[in-house]
Amino acid sequence: MTTTLITGAGRSLGLETARRLIDAGHTVYAGLRNPDAGDAVRSIGAHVVRLDVTDSASVQAALAELPQLDVLINNAGILGTAYGVDDLNADAMATVLDTNVTGIVRVTQAALPLLRRSANPVIVNVASGVGWPRYLQDPTHDEYPVQAVPYAASKAAVIALTVQYAKSLTGMRVNVSDPGYTDTDFNAHSGHQTVTEGTDATVALATLDQDGPTGEFHDRTGPIAY
Repeated sequence: MTTTLITGAGRSLGLETARRLIDAGHTVYAGLRNPDAGDAVRSIGAHVVRLDVTDSASVQAALAELPQLDVLINNAGILGTAYGVDDLNADAMATVLDTNVTGIVRVTQAALPLLRRSANPVIVNVASGVGWPRYLQDPTHDEYPVQAVPYAASKAAVIALTVQYAKSLTGMRVNVSDPGYTDTDFNAHSGHQTVTEGTDATVALATLDQDGPTGEFHDRTGPIAY
């Protein structure tokens, strides 16, 4: 049985990822900052663990509850409070980076001992096309109108972080997904994709076997060229 941990799994993309992987036969642990808000993910058969990616003690305690771990999905993320340059300051930047980037490092480093004992260890980091400079500069892409500096910078960092982890963890499949512009609470339901479409890349990468790619950036259609 494949055991999977998903951070930020209580709603939207995280919840749908949990549902699809449970349907695929995974035992899913759903990491939530507030387990009392976990009714939706419990209803689909996931095990809820308290996990705040900004709190090292919380991360360590959550990992200690897992009997094993084969797949880690770093899904938790925030948009932040700075939406342009005029409202940007260092604290706003640091808050987003602490969750979206440093949070991945906290969880991944804590998870490595368990992952190294797996026969097929997999890591998927959920980024965004908003972290892809080519998309931000192309008026034909959904990402072009986005002005938020912290969120875009954090997702660019997640893509680079993934490549570097993949180079170091040669026995694992370590990849990064772009959900695309999906109808979720995160964007006030303005996205044109369903949550199922938005989780296609993450689910595909989470179910790779040992012959699968590593160090790649994928959307629902496949690899995105670096």
